[in-house]
Amino acid sequence: MIKGRAHVFPDNVDTDVIIPARYLNTQDKKELASHVMEDIDKDFVNKVKKGDVISAGWNFGCGSSREHAPIAIKEAGVSAVIAKTFARIFYRNAINIGLAIIESEEAASDIEEGDEIEINFDSGEIVNVTKDKVYRGEPFPEFIKAIIEKGGLLNYLKEGGSDGI
Repeated sequence: MIKGRAHVFPDNVDTDVIIPARYLNTQDKKELASHVMEDIDKDFVNKVKKGDVISAGWNFGCGSSREHAPIAIKEAGVSAVIAKTFARIFYRNAINIGLAIIESEEAASDIEEGDEIEINFDSGEIVNVTKDKVYRGEPFPEFIKAIIEKGGLLNYLKEGGSDGI
């Protein structure tokens, strides 16, 4: 179960917007997080709190295949991303680094900036506590939940996980 405040972004937020290319000369996660979303919302890093949620439109994470994008989001404190759809490589990179993501057109269309959101990845249920509404997303298979709980694919494999992969 994840609970956090929503930060809303539009359709087609690409990896260059998530973490601008000018910061890709570092592997320091904290440094990356300090620049996340700055080209679309300069104050995002000051507003986001540990556990918050990003809600976005279609094709979130399109663009390059860089892992830096989900790493920067996760390191900034975001616990999950809800979107109408995700770019395929971003989706896989997010799971690989342990960032929880869920697709729900209905939720992403209705969630507004600052809404309090709860996500149950066992059921796929997304609750907008602020609006007292419930939306459906696709629940994760057990092995994906295990990867996210372990903090990413490498940690999952180091601890002997391999079911479903």
